[in-house]
Amino acid sequence: MRTPDELRQLKDRAIAMRRAGLSRRQIREALGPIGSDTLTRALQGEPPPGWTRRPRAKDNIRAQARELREMGLDYEQTAAELNVSKGSVSLWVRDMPIPPHLSVKESRKRSAEGVRRLWAAKRPIRDAARAGVISAASLEIGELSDREVLIAGAIAYWCEGSKSKPWRTDDQVAFTNSDPGLIRFFLRFLHTVGVEPNRLTYRVLIHENADARAAERFWSDVTRADLARFRKPTLKRHNPKTVRKNVGEDYHGCLVVRVLRSAELYQRIAGGAEGVMKACTDTAR
Repeated sequence: MRTPDELRQLKDRAIAMRRAGLSRRQIREALGPIGSDTLTRALQGEPPPGWTRRPRAKDNIRAQARELREMGLDYEQTAAELNVSKGSVSLWVRDMPIPPHLSVKESRKRSAEGVRRLWAAKRPIRDAARAGVISAASLEIGELSDREVLIAGAIAYWCEGSKSKPWRTDDQVAFTNSDPGLIRFFLRFLHTVGVEPNRLTYRVLIHENADARAAERFWSDVTRADLARFRKPTLKRHNPKTVRKNVGEDYHGCLVVRVLRSAELYQRIAGGAEGVMKACTDTAR
């Protein structure tokens, strides 16, 4: 039996997830064991997200089948695109005229256009469901304790930071990433372990045809560090044969956060990462 305080907390969490766009099933999965009646009372007065109020799947697929038929696709092509039986397609479009014979090129063109329009209708629903799952998982994390920051920071560094090698001992902390959120988290980790801001330097890694100065200003805003603490940018040589997606105003390169006098800190991070992995290995046994 839940106490009144527990019920209030459960209701607040359920409402927050509902307003974030989650369905009842997603909320129940996030909250754990909870009865349907309890969830209904918790969500009383909260309308369902728009993406759950969609037409019946059969009606939706039937409309898509007729649209594809109008574009010239035959029964087999339509059934393959919609992942339904050929017999179902026949029932849905049998009142429509047989499309004229098309060339292979035109048939492929119309088929591609049909797929594009099909996914244009499906993508918003899929994206809304995806966003709901991500939002629910984010809400489950909540506030982090210092111990949790230390564990997550050690593993994050062991994934993305520079590491000493048997053939090249170099116990220095240098963390490189292009994700502003991960850079902010690493800076919180450094603050938690007692690293003063004056021990940090920054360097931008970016392609030579990008705006390095604008990237430095961007990362200065992210880290709240003075530009005087930024070292000379490292420019990557541009290869015209490479089709890069990371271009435009949203491209800011990577940031290297380096900690001065960090040999002991590196060893603590290495020990923390080893401890986490050893604990997981022992549990697996």
